[in-house]
Amino acid sequence: MYAITIPEPGGPEAFVGAEVPDPVAAAGEALVQVVAAGVNRADVMQRQGYYDPPPGAPVYPGLEVSGRVLALGEGVSGWAVGDEVCALLAGGGYAEKVAVPVGQLLPVPKGVDLVDAASLPEVTATVWSNVFMVAGLRPGETLLVHGGSSGIGTMAIQLGKAVGARVAVTAGTPEKLESCRELGADILINYREQDFVEELREATGGHGADVILDNMGAKYLERNIDALAINGRLVVIGLQGGVKAEINLNTLLQKRLAVAATSLRSRPVEEKAAIVAGVREHVWPLIESGTVRTVVHRRLPLSEVSAAHVILDESSHIGKVLLVTS
Repeated sequence: MYAITIPEPGGPEAFVGAEVPDPVAAAGEALVQVVAAGVNRADVMQRQGYYDPPPGAPVYPGLEVSGRVLALGEGVSGWAVGDEVCALLAGGGYAEKVAVPVGQLLPVPKGVDLVDAASLPEVTATVWSNVFMVAGLRPGETLLVHGGSSGIGTMAIQLGKAVGARVAVTAGTPEKLESCRELGADILINYREQDFVEELREATGGHGADVILDNMGAKYLERNIDALAINGRLVVIGLQGGVKAEINLNTLLQKRLAVAATSLRSRPVEEKAAIVAGVREHVWPLIESGTVRTVVHRRLPLSEVSAAHVILDESSHIGKVLLVTS
């Protein structure tokens, strides 16, 4: 099959298309003919040499795909050859075929185009597992989403609003903030021109955020803690702003705060299956009803993977960038 390889880490030019051995569906897996793959920040980090695939995962980048089931491994039930699916992966999505643990398969939601379905698995699993399973966002609470115009951000806005939360976002341009507003965001903060802690306090009457979904890590840690309300929960899912920072434990004690940091890619198959099952139960009905929608910035051929990564490097996108195999 054709796949995108990374012979040496580097910039977007590091990708090389190559013919590689076809994957085979092992016991408990399905072989999927890839129609489209989502492009994620983790793929950028892998390209740069900072994020190796977990042991046993395909070496090719790509953490989510959509496509059709080609074959089923031993012991798989509930799926059939020809089913249209999307899937959460530990790697291997930038290719024509990929073997997927069956617990990480999802049916394509009704009303969603098969190509666009590739934009869903990673963002829905990330938001569901962090904002709801870890942080326990409840109706009436305030959710702050950093990077509100990103793929994860656009999904977090919609799911937060769907459960009755008030949603605040940070983004770097008026155009991105307007896109967030159109998705339902209540509080819009331009991080280049405004201090998100002060803006959030003013907008919430001094309350702050009950839950913060953060992709920056060290750079925002202290300010995120300042921005949290009493009994607030911070979930760190990215390290774009560095890996080391200090925490004032006294502040955590006084405000009764919880700070969690999670990653999705390296979790055991069983944990991913539980997250995917939660997504199918709770998020898929919202997508099928039209309450939550896909947000796709651009679709490019798989052979133009370098151009797709330039878009992510420039952070010029709103929503997801997809690679289409045919």
